Amino acid sequence: MSSRSSGKPVLGGLRRGSETAALIVPGLVLALAVIGPVRSNSPVRAEPLMTLAAKPVFRVCADPNNLPFSNRQGQGFENRIAVLLAHRLGEPLVYTWWPERRGFVGHTVDADICDVVIGVPSGYPQLLTTRPYYRSTYVFVSRSDRALHVRSLDDARLHHLRIGLHFTGGRSNPPPADALARRGVITNVVAYSIYGDYRTPNPPARLIDAVAAGDVDVAIVWGPLAGYFATHEPVGLDVVPVSPAIDLFAGAAATPFTFDIALGVRHGDIRRRDQLQRALDREAPAIRRILDDYHVPLVADSTRPKDPPRHAVPGPRIAGEAG
Repeated sequence: MSSRSSGKPVLGGLRRGSETAALIVPGLVLALAVIGPVRSNSPVRAEPLMTLAAKPVFRVCADPNNLPFSNRQGQGFENRIAVLLAHRLGEPLVYTWWPERRGFVGHTVDADICDVVIGVPSGYPQLLTTRPYYRSTYVFVSRSDRALHVRSLDDARLHHLRIGLHFTGGRSNPPPADALARRGVITNVVAYSIYGDYRTPNPPARLIDAVAAGDVDVAIVWGPLAGYFATHEPVGLDVVPVSPAIDLFAGAAATPFTFDIALGVRHGDIRRRDQLQRALDREAPAIRRILDDYHVPLVADSTRPKDPPRHAVPGPRIAGEAG
C-alpha cells in the first residue's frame, strides 16, 4: 500500500463484505467524555433564560467544526437551514455542540440536551426522520489540468492511479473502499482520516487538498464535502458523480453511492417531526438555494437506493461508518 505524508496507507488492505454502507462524519480525536457537550446559542441572538423557558426553543445538535455542514461560527449550510427553520417556526435557535462521530445521538438527542439533527440519512434507525430534503452522491475529484475525466468505478485506470479515500478506522468501510476492493483495487488506495486533526479547521478538507497538491491523482468523496471544498482550492478541480449510482459488481450486495438526507428527531416525537416537515415543505425553494450556494451535488429520485443504509452517523458527511 502506498502512502505519502498527506495520507496514510490502509493497514491490512480493504475489508470485503462489510455491511451496507452508510454515512460518516468528521469528528474529534479526543475522547468525547473529556469534552462533553457545549451548549450555545451562537450565532443567533442570546435570549434571557426566563424568555427561553416561557416558549418553545429550536434546540439543534451540531458539530462545531464540520464545514460545509456546520461550525460554531454558523458558516455551514446546515447552520443556514437551521436559521431558516427557526424563523419559520418562530422559535429561538439554540445549539448543543458535539463532534459528530460514533455515539453522537446518544450524547445529544437521547440525552435530551437537544432535539433536532439537521442532516441524517433518511430512515436512520436511531432517529425519527422527516422526508428527505435533498439527495446527493459520491463524486470523483481530480485536477482539471490533468484531464482524467474519471466517471466510472469500472475505469481501468483506477488500477494504477493513486486514489484517496476517507476512512474512520471503524468496523465497516465506506462504499468506495468496498467497491474498489471487489475490483481488485487495493494497493494504490491512500487513506485519509475523516476525523483528521480536530484542532485545525475543517479536517476532512485534507483529502481535497491532497488532490489539488497532486499527492493523489483522484479522490472519491461524499458530494457535499467535495463540492464545497473544491471551490476553495487554488487550482481547478473536476467534480463528477460516481457511476454506477448503485454498484452491483460481480453479483455482490447492492452498494449505493447516492443517499437521501433528512432531519432527525427522537423517536416518538411525531409532533415535532411533522412540524418540521411542514416547515421544510414551505421553505423548499430557499433550502435549494442554500444547497446551490454551497455547491452540493444534487441527484434525482431515480438513483435512490431501495433501502436506507443500515449504519449511519448523523450529518452524513461521507458514507461508511456506523453511528
